[in-house]
Amino acid sequence: MMAAAKLMKSALRVALVLSSLTLAAPAWSLDLLQVYQLALEQDSTLRAARATADAMREQLPQAQAQLRPNVAFSAGRTHNDLTSTQSQSYFSNNQSLILRQPLYRKPLFAALEQAGHAVDDADAVLERELQNLGVRVAGAYLEALLAQDQATLVQAQKASITIQLDAARKALAAGSGIRTDIDEAQARLDWVLAQELEAAQQVQLSRRQIEVLVNQPVAELAPLDAAKLPLLAPLPAKVQDWIELASNSSPEILALQARLEVARLEVNKAQGAYYPTLDAVVQITRSANENVTTPSSSYNNKSIGLQLNVPLYAGGYTNSVVRQALAGQTRARELLEATRRDLGVRVHREFRGVTEGILRIQAREQALRSVTQLVISSQRSVAAGSRTVLDVLNAQDRQQQALRDLAQARYEYVLSRVRLQALVGGDKLQSIGEVNGWLKSAQ
Repeated sequence: MMAAAKLMKSALRVALVLSSLTLAAPAWSLDLLQVYQLALEQDSTLRAARATADAMREQLPQAQAQLRPNVAFSAGRTHNDLTSTQSQSYFSNNQSLILRQPLYRKPLFAALEQAGHAVDDADAVLERELQNLGVRVAGAYLEALLAQDQATLVQAQKASITIQLDAARKALAAGSGIRTDIDEAQARLDWVLAQELEAAQQVQLSRRQIEVLVNQPVAELAPLDAAKLPLLAPLPAKVQDWIELASNSSPEILALQARLEVARLEVNKAQGAYYPTLDAVVQITRSANENVTTPSSSYNNKSIGLQLNVPLYAGGYTNSVVRQALAGQTRARELLEATRRDLGVRVHREFRGVTEGILRIQAREQALRSVTQLVISSQRSVAAGSRTVLDVLNAQDRQQQALRDLAQARYEYVLSRVRLQALVGGDKLQSIGEVNGWLKSAQ
């Protein structure tokens, strides 16, 4: 009975540690907002997206340049060997300065409007990548916290089983225990040691994912404070309102809408090949020794006028380009519709992740309270002689699972909130800052 009493007291201490486990480190170097701010500067995917956006924005000045005057200068010098009734050898030269101003070119006007929509596409794509970065940072951060929680739980479980194994051995030596309790506790300890190795590897892997985002080593991370975590339903409260909001303001949708406009104007550009073009041309030419009859003569010629070009037949090329552009427009329209439908599904999933996440957290909190009471009751029953160490071990396994499930439910709830805001194009910094406020302050 003395050994059983000691076992109960030791196990009670471990149970209290498990039930009040905050899964936190005493100090840390980074919180979520700091990781996000570092990733804004260091993430290679985002920097590539910024460069792509910069490249796409250059389409606008390029299209504008096509409608401005084009000035060119050309010069040449030629050696001539003229044979008539007498032979002459001389050099001829010419210089030309030409200014051409497009007055009417339908494809160029369409290209200018098209470039504006291409810039809108670039801005929307960059905004989408910024939203994705927030989701990636939050996901990696919460995954690292979950891995740390799991490692802490395994260590606590190892300590609990070690205490019970020691107590079982002492009970057997005192003549009040049984060999089965020792074997069961040893088997559980060996299993937990294997779990401890796996948990440590997961901690390192999850930390590495954050290091890739911020391009620097990561020490400790600020943990989630369950007391600060608000279990609030999304506002607006109807999922259809969120779907409509996403359809109107999602960067993904805005980018595809811009691409649809680009495809529509591509059709206009292709059809513009049917239309005539009109340019104003100013030319100044200076030549010397270019006339074979009077090789020593020189000329200065200045001209200004209009140049009209009327397309008549291009071998079917223009018709083919128009058909190609129409097919591209259809593709862009259908891709937009498919994305809009898929976006509705994703918004619905994350909306339920928040609303059902609240219920899941509450249910798992209740489950943890129940299983913690079961651990305490099992330990008291061991002291009374009506239960065995195996019963306590089973109860503590369920307690560990309940703690892990509760932590995972909290992280999934938080991540669903971040994802939901990202899908509708919400304020990135505000969303990350809100979650950062739910973390524990640095010690």
